[in-house]
Amino acid sequence: MGGMATVYKAKCHVLNRYVAIKVLRDEFTTDEEFIRRFNTEAQSAASLTHPNIVSVFDVGNEGNLYYIVMELIQGKTLKEIIEEDGALPWKWSVNIAIQIASALEVAHKNNIVHRDIKPHNIIITEEGIAKVTDFGIAKAVSNSTITAFGTTIGSVHYFSPEHARGGYTDAKSDLYSLGVVMYEMLTGRVPFDADTPVSIALKHMQEKAVEPIKLNPSIPFAVNQIIVKAMQKETNLRYQSATEMLRDLGMALKNPEGNFVTDKNVDAGLTQRIPTINTENLKEKREPVRNTRKSNNSGKKVAIIGISAILLVILSVAIGYFAISLSTPKNVIVPDITGLTVEQAEKKLKEQKITYEISGEKYSSTVEVGKIISQEPAANYRILQNKAVKIVISKGTETVSVPKVAGKTKEEAQKELENAKLEVEIEEETSKTVPEGTVIRQEPEKDTVLNAGEKVKLYVSKGTGIKQVAVPSVTSKTEDEAKEELKKAGFEVNVAYEEDKSKPNGTVLKQSLEVGKTVDEGSKITLTVNKIAEEKRAKIYVNVKSITGGYKEEAETTQSTDKNTVNNASNNSTTKEIDRTAKIRVTVNDEKIYDEEVDKNITKLSVGEAVGTGTVTLKLYVDDIRKDERSIDLTQVTTYTFD
Repeated sequence: MGGMATVYKAKCHVLNRYVAIKVLRDEFTTDEEFIRRFNTEAQSAASLTHPNIVSVFDVGNEGNLYYIVMELIQGKTLKEIIEEDGALPWKWSVNIAIQIASALEVAHKNNIVHRDIKPHNIIITEEGIAKVTDFGIAKAVSNSTITAFGTTIGSVHYFSPEHARGGYTDAKSDLYSLGVVMYEMLTGRVPFDADTPVSIALKHMQEKAVEPIKLNPSIPFAVNQIIVKAMQKETNLRYQSATEMLRDLGMALKNPEGNFVTDKNVDAGLTQRIPTINTENLKEKREPVRNTRKSNNSGKKVAIIGISAILLVILSVAIGYFAISLSTPKNVIVPDITGLTVEQAEKKLKEQKITYEISGEKYSSTVEVGKIISQEPAANYRILQNKAVKIVISKGTETVSVPKVAGKTKEEAQKELENAKLEVEIEEETSKTVPEGTVIRQEPEKDTVLNAGEKVKLYVSKGTGIKQVAVPSVTSKTEDEAKEELKKAGFEVNVAYEEDKSKPNGTVLKQSLEVGKTVDEGSKITLTVNKIAEEKRAKIYVNVKSITGGYKEEAETTQSTDKNTVNNASNNSTTKEIDRTAKIRVTVNDEKIYDEEVDKNITKLSVGEAVGTGTVTLKLYVDDIRKDERSIDLTQVTTYTFD
């Protein structure tokens, strides 16, 4: 309803579910005729049940507050999607058009015409299902007035020519609007646009739209022809029913370049050109009369003859016009003949001067053998006299066993079920395990006994439903740059580290996913980043005195007495030489850092530094004999002393 209502999200506490409530704006509640139509049409729409129609749960009012309670749909309008993405893929567009046409088919069979089909009134759910909303509301609007408070009701960009001129609108008007919606989906623009609504309406009535295939050459031939046929200005040249359009849309998916879209010719004789009177000849005939000097009686005779000739021409034109009018077939309303026998239907159709044509026979568990299951056009449609209504005859009830089709492709499953004389209903679901286009499961299960003609529901995989992304190359980039790029692309990033001294520190050495490979959005990717360990240093000391035992400064004296010596000589003494030095050698990972003779009494001898990135091995040699060996972690210590 657009600007006519305010939409609220609400919760039904009885059924514990969320719903959408549309409340009619105050300025529309003063028109009693509008309110009456609003309630009637909304209640009719509430009777529609279809997976592609937004369900109406309730219609009512509290005083001057008029409201509709509807199914709450999570998703975006088709208009929002077109504005975001521009021209859409043709297969996706045809699939959406099939769902909309399917919704219209059910509505039209229930004598409900939407009258405001546009992308704004089509919601695409998060699962990719199209939902048509505001069924029946547009009729209340258009029957009331085309404008309200200076604003055009509805969207003139999607009006049919007859709607734009304020004429009679029916199901074929909805199909014209659907053609416009398809045009916009596939080209990203509406077929007619101008500065004012009136100018746009005139274009719908007078101008021919540029064929969509000229704006988007990727559109298949058959799809282009379907749009062109749906948008014909003459209603008799359009699709006569949603069922007819559905059939061509289904064919387009199977044979997109096929030439199966048929044109219809308007019956000749509705209008003919009538020859005009040659006034020059009349003037030539009059000239002699004016130039002669005959009597007044002769002049009167000529005048009478001239008037008689004119009257004769007028009479001929009138007779021709009435003859044409009498020979032109009239528009008549198609009666409802479903459930009747062929004989009963023939009698009923003859009353309207309509014929019938048997288009097929089907098994039915609800319609008796020999009676009519369906008709095309549907009841209450208008067609020309002497045209044929196509009918499908019931073959009665036949029991069949449901074959197993789960795991097969959709096309294989459909063919097998049709061969088993069963109808097929398709519902698409996302699946991470079942390939796209394959049947996930079926209802009912295999070997179930059904009546021929009953439906088997197939749940077909439409893929993971997860966006696919290509893996970019991030090698040689810094860790931060690589992380940012991958996260923007929708990846979950893990990081591992390795050391490669030939490459810059902090750059990506390799990535776990192959460049260019298409994967699910959100996939994990591991980056291996170059991390060169930081070089550490520790000062090394030796406590030489502790290691060697040091020495004493006092001399050791040796005293001896010669008993044979008798003189007053002094005692002889001998002094022992003291060893005051030692050779100290220190290695780090077997590389020498110190090798010198030093005083044994030194308590803290600095022998150099141990340099490395982790654990190193120190060895101490005294006079070329290994005295000690130690392993130290340079990340933990800054000095080390041998003692």
